[in-house]
Amino acid sequence: MITIVGAGRVGVAAALFMMLRELDDILLIDIIEGKPQGEALDLAHAAAILGLSVDVRGSNDYRDMAGSDLVVVTAGFPRKPGMTREELLAKNAGIIAGIADNILEYAPNSVVMLTTNPVDAMTYVMYKRLGWERRRVIGFSGVLDAGRLAYYASRKLGVSPASITPVVIGMHGEAMLPVPRLSSVAGIPLTSLLTEEELREVAEETVKAGAAITQLRGYSSSYGPGAGLALMAESVKKNQRRAFTASVYLDGEYGERDVVAEVPVVLGGGGVERILELPLTEEERRAFHESCSAVRDLVKRLPRELLER
Repeated sequence: MITIVGAGRVGVAAALFMMLRELDDILLIDIIEGKPQGEALDLAHAAAILGLSVDVRGSNDYRDMAGSDLVVVTAGFPRKPGMTREELLAKNAGIIAGIADNILEYAPNSVVMLTTNPVDAMTYVMYKRLGWERRRVIGFSGVLDAGRLAYYASRKLGVSPASITPVVIGMHGEAMLPVPRLSSVAGIPLTSLLTEEELREVAEETVKAGAAITQLRGYSSSYGPGAGLALMAESVKKNQRRAFTASVYLDGEYGERDVVAEVPVVLGGGGVERILELPLTEEERRAFHESCSAVRDLVKRLPRELLER
C-alpha cells in the first residue's frame, strides 16, 4: 500500500497520477476531518469510471498506514505569493518531525519520499529523526527542476521536452544549479545548441518557475510534483532502477558530507540503489558546494531537538 500524508493539492495530484498508473492501493491521511475521506471518495469514483483496479481510502488516523511499503509526505504549510521556500522552514520542520514519529511507529519498513518545502532541509529532518539507512529517505525535487529545465529549453529549441536530457543539481530553491553543459538533445550539449543569453534565460526561468506559478495562480505547483512523485513511486514499487534526480543525504559523494542535496540517483525497490556522480568542472563543483552550503545554513536554524528522538 502507498500512504500519502497530506490531502492538499500536491497529495491529491500525486494520488491521481499514482492511481492512473495502478501502482497500488492508496491511503490519504490528513489532520482535517473529512478532507482525505472526501478526496479519496472522489478519486475512487474516478477509478471506477476508468475501470482501474485501485482502492483509494482516506483517514485521519496514522494507525491506518500500517503495512505501507511506501510513504509519500506532502503535508505542510503551502508556499504563498512572495514567500521563499526558506521562509517555510520553521513552520514545516515541526510537522515533518511529528510525521516521522508516526512513520516509525506504524510503517517502520517503508521507503519515505517527501516534497514538503524547503525540501532539502525537510529531508534532512526526516532522515535524522527516523535514524534509518539513507537509501530509504528521499526528497522529491530534482525531477521537477529537471522537467522545468527541459520545458524551457524545448521552447527555444523547437523540440519536444522528451527529447531533452536535463541536469539540475544542488539545492531545490533559489540556489539550485542547472547544468546546461551536461544537459543534452541526442547527446548534443545544450551549450552547443543555445547561445549564452539563451542559456542564461533558460536557467533563470527554471530557478524562478515555482515562484512564477505561485504568483500567477495564488498557490504553488501541484500537477508537476504529483506527476514526478508518481514516476519515482513507480520505480520503487516496480523495482525499475530508473535514474532520477532526487534530494538525498550525501556521505562523501561530490566531496560533501552530512548534507542533503539533489543529485542523480538510481531508484529501485529498496529506495536509492546508487548515487551517480557527475563529471563536474571546477566551476560547477564550486557552485554545487555553494548550493550545499545554502542547505546547511537552513539546517543550522533548526532546533536540534527536531533532529533527534
